[in-house]
Amino acid sequence: MCLSALAAKYKMNLNQIHNVYFIGIGGIGMSALARYFKSIGKQVAGYDKTPTDITNDLETLGIAIHFEDNINSIPTEFYQENTLVVVTPAIPGLHAEWNYFIERNFLLKKRAEVLGIITKDTFCFAVAGTHGKTTTSGILGHILYESGEDVTAFIGGIVEGYNSNLIGSGKTITVVEADEFDRSFLHLHPNIACVTSTDADHLDIYGNSESIEASFKEFADKIEDKNKLFVAKGLKLEGMTVAVNEEANFTALNVRIENSQYVFDVQTPTEIIKDLHFSLPGRHNLTNALMALAMAKTYGSPTKAIANALMSFKGIKRRFSYQIKTDNLVYIDDYAHHPTEINAVHQAVRELYPNDKVLAIFQPHLFSRTRDFADDFAKSLSAFDEVLLLDIYPARELPIDGITSHWLCDKMTNANKKVISKQDLIPAILKTECKVIVTIGAGDIGELVKTIKAALNENI
Repeated sequence: MCLSALAAKYKMNLNQIHNVYFIGIGGIGMSALARYFKSIGKQVAGYDKTPTDITNDLETLGIAIHFEDNINSIPTEFYQENTLVVVTPAIPGLHAEWNYFIERNFLLKKRAEVLGIITKDTFCFAVAGTHGKTTTSGILGHILYESGEDVTAFIGGIVEGYNSNLIGSGKTITVVEADEFDRSFLHLHPNIACVTSTDADHLDIYGNSESIEASFKEFADKIEDKNKLFVAKGLKLEGMTVAVNEEANFTALNVRIENSQYVFDVQTPTEIIKDLHFSLPGRHNLTNALMALAMAKTYGSPTKAIANALMSFKGIKRRFSYQIKTDNLVYIDDYAHHPTEINAVHQAVRELYPNDKVLAIFQPHLFSRTRDFADDFAKSLSAFDEVLLLDIYPARELPIDGITSHWLCDKMTNANKKVISKQDLIPAILKTECKVIVTIGAGDIGELVKTIKAALNENI
């Protein structure tokens, strides 16, 4: 029986799937699914372009991974008809392994489709938004897990304290990031959802901001009871509003900083929760925490458990992650790859270190995104005292004529700016007089963090 027939017979019942093969297994979302299937006893293997810390961690779990696009490298047991093939949207059309499975009518699904299948029979929390999905999902997953709920949370980043992009192994509750990329979030079946932001992004997919907003509206309409849909105040969506120091259904009030932590009160529709503590810096993270609180509170999580979980949440790797924190030197790494996200990093840094100079090292992500938001990128980056620009990380794209880091650099008003190669990066960093150093970007700049940290530690 071919797999298309198998799928029809079992209606994609995961109990009938014994093997799961990933094309692009090293992606942060894909790897969370790989961990999940491994944890429930499926046989898991996959391909990715290059080894990373993520693929290394998967291999330690007993997941076979290879890094050459070669059908002969696929383990023989994955040729069976009870194999599900999960494919990253970034895979090129000429990929040999992908085409091998297509030609033989294997069951192929995108990551979002598989998440939809997993979540349809669970109570599903879905976190949508151009920015803030990963941190909000991480906080919410942590709250539910610490509250003793039977939860599995699929996180788009490595959660500090768990050292994983998967929280829990529950079968009745799921937390997922509702990814707007190629409208993936429309595959989900949420019971409670939120939208953190609807800023323009992925214009290579959507074309314009109006299409993005329409897509978020379609996602929001999946929640019929608008008391279970939470939206950042100001968005053009019907739901329960969330805001910091503004009137809303859930409002953070009396916000202050004590011992490098936010301390604040929350006004809910039914009560005031006093003196909550949260350690992640930046008003954007405070909003993320408030969004997670609102969702958990509406679900019925106890107030004390929520408060304890907010206090103990350690953050997400590459989301304002401290690498070095001394009196003389601070090194922070962040995944920010959109002007709004860079602005959030800048706000947090300036709030914490108002009197210190800041060096930003930025790797633009995607030629199309760099082109579409060039002026906004230039403005955001110019706010730092010093900027080093790496070449654009192409990800799934081919170069676009004229769109380069040099072109972006010319648009910046900052006098202390420079385009630099990876080879020359460390010497340039060591020359800076800035006390605070921030690496920013969603490309392979994350793979340089260990090297940068080691070089700085040697020179402290």
